[in-house]
Amino acid sequence: MSCEFQKDSTMRDFRTLKVWEKAHEFTLRIYRRTAVFPSDERFGLILQMRRVAAAIPMAISNAAATADDADFARQFQVAIRSSSEMEYQLILARDLGYLTADEEKEFGTAIVEVRKMLIGYSQKLRTHDS
Repeated sequence: MSCEFQKDSTMRDFRTLKVWEKAHEFTLRIYRRTAVFPSDERFGLILQMRRVAAAIPMAISNAAATADDADFARQFQVAIRSSSEMEYQLILARDLGYLTADEEKEFGTAIVEVRKMLIGYSQKLRTHDS
């Protein structure tokens, strides 16, 4: 990862993590793209996609606020699960005709990259604790 959290720090700067940066950018892209979904999806898929997209960088920032490595790892697991949920929502949006196949593939590739980074960082943290 581009930056290591300071192990002895009680407040870590999540903005220095490349994974947070990528997750935040992904969230912004989801917000922009869902803005043109049908208005009857306002309380359905739009809300769900935005909630799940934002949950990923939020979990990373929550992890940064703890000095407890176990809680830190749990927050990263929340982000990993949210990324999987997002992957399904992209497929659903494509199948409903709200995203093109190319858009779904582009967003899907981006969220898989974020998930791989999260998993890699989680493994690195577990290895460091061993």
